[in-house]
This record gives sequence, structure tokens and C-alpha cells, in this order.
Amino acid sequence: MAISSPPDVQPPRVVAVGASAGGVEALTRLAAGLPADLAFAVLMVLHVPAGAPSVLARIVDRSGPLPAESAANGTPLAAGRIYVAIPDHHLLVRGHRLMLSEGPTENGYRPAINALFRSVASEFGPSSIGVLMSGVLDDGVAGLGAIQARGGATIVQRPDDALYPTMPQNAIDARVVDLQATAADLGGVLKRLADREIKERPMDPDINLELENRIAMGKRFEVSMEGDTLGPPSGYTCPDCNGSLMTLSETSYRCRVGHAWTADALLKARDEEVEGAVWVALRSLKEKATLSRRMAQKVGPGALFDRYTKVADEAERAMSVLGERLWDSTGQRKD
Repeated sequence: MAISSPPDVQPPRVVAVGASAGGVEALTRLAAGLPADLAFAVLMVLHVPAGAPSVLARIVDRSGPLPAESAANGTPLAAGRIYVAIPDHHLLVRGHRLMLSEGPTENGYRPAINALFRSVASEFGPSSIGVLMSGVLDDGVAGLGAIQARGGATIVQRPDDALYPTMPQNAIDARVVDLQATAADLGGVLKRLADREIKERPMDPDINLELENRIAMGKRFEVSMEGDTLGPPSGYTCPDCNGSLMTLSETSYRCRVGHAWTADALLKARDEEVEGAVWVALRSLKEKATLSRRMAQKVGPGALFDRYTKVADEAERAMSVLGERLWDSTGQRKD
């Protein structure tokens, strides 16, 4: 059942902010530049591990004039306050209140930036603003597109100002960005946007957006999702559960239990799988070579000695070939 806003209270406009690698520095600089009379509620998502301590709200609270707090389920949104996502929960909005969800991970993350942005786009439309900051890969890019499509404004931290510029640059390349600014200047940009006229316009319901919002709002291990309605099979499997991935668009996928992946994140997950498989092969070959040498020493000269020695030589040659494949992105050997 939808949660309604308190009576006689005008729901505030909302700024949704997402960051990943380098995000603590970016978010604190943003908070420091926000005006004390900001007419927006600010929602922040930072990619953090599920078991990480929830300290970001305290860091942000000390950084600028607006009070910041860890998001709590059901809290009514208020202008001039910052609500920070907590680990292992998506931060969403519903009925102009905060909603925390243990719905499926997206690109391996919970909280995910796309989940917040889609939720804000659906709930607030032209009264929403999306801000994407420092990070890698492309979480948040599709969400910015949803905000823009529903009439909201989209901003990214200038790539040359970000510690990790890939995420904002991917949004620019996807043409879903209205404005660019440094983290320190974003407060002034938001202050100006507070004075813009909001033009409500009739819009047809976005069935895919609504479906993805329902998925994000689901319970952990939810199995009643309408997986077959997502799209055609992609031919790929989900890194989280090994289930079939359905095609949402040319660059986004979901499995039947809801895990979401963008093309870039899926490619990175495949890289990690391949590297993991190569390390397993290396370990097995090393053990094979060591055991064969030991067996050769045990039996002494003769046909068996030659056989075990040949097996060890072949395993060591294979180790050398595989070792040459284990290079990281800087070209340095990992072995």
C-alpha cells in the first residue's frame, strides 16, 4: 500500500546524488558547498560493501551547513536535509517518504545508484534532479536517463574534477547530462535550479520504469518477480546467480530473480571470472608439476621417472603460458 505524505505538507523537490570510487571526497565537497536554505531534500548513495560500517552520514554532516542523517525507512522527506543510504539496502522514495529495500543487487551493488535515480524519476518527475559523481563503470547512467526522460534535470561532476572520471564521462557519452560542474560548485548550481519553473506535462506511464521500481522494492530472495516480462533472453548468464539474463536494452540486463547488470559491469564481471579461472588453473598446474617431480624422485631412473618428468615439464610450460596472460590494466605481472 502506498505511503502518503503528511497532511497539509507540500512534498519537497528532490536531489538524488550517486557516487562510487572517490565518492567520499566528492560528496563531502558537494555538502560543503550546499546553501543553508536549500529548497531540496538531498538523497545520497555511495557504493559500499554490505558489511561496512555506516559512517558516511556523520562525515557528510560535519562537512557543510545542512544536517545529514542515515536513511531510515518511512522518514518523510524534508527540504534542507541530507539522507544517506546505508549498507546493503537500496535507498528509494515512495509516497514522498524514504523507503529502504533489500531488493536484488544491481551491478553487484546494494545500494545502487540506478535504483535511487529511477525511484526519484518515477515519484517526482520534473521536480527531480540527478547528480552523478566520481566513480568507475556506469551505475547511475541509465538512472540519469530516466530522470531526464521524466522532465527532471541531470548534472555530473566534471570529469577533470573527479578522482575517478569514468562514471560521469559515461553519462556524458550517453547524452543524458544537462549540466557539468565541479563538486565544490554544485551547491551554487542547485541553488539556481531551485528557482527554475517546474513545467508539469502529461506523460504516459513508463511500464518498464514501473516494473524496475517494483523489482528494486522487493524483498531479499523474492521469487515472484515477473521475470518473463522483462524482455527476450540475452544468451548471457547472471554473475550473481548463474540464471539467464533478459535483455532490457542494448546495454542493460536482468535475470529472472531481479539482479541487474549494465553491459560494462557485466563485462567486468566476466573479466573477473576469467581471471579467477586462470588462477585456479595455475594452482592446479603447479600442484601437478610438484607432485610429478616428487613421484619421479621417488621411483628413480627408468621409464616411470621419464614419464613423471615429462608430465612435470608439460605442466610447467603450461604454467608459463598462463602466467603471461595474467596482466593487470597497468601491464604489470600479477604472479
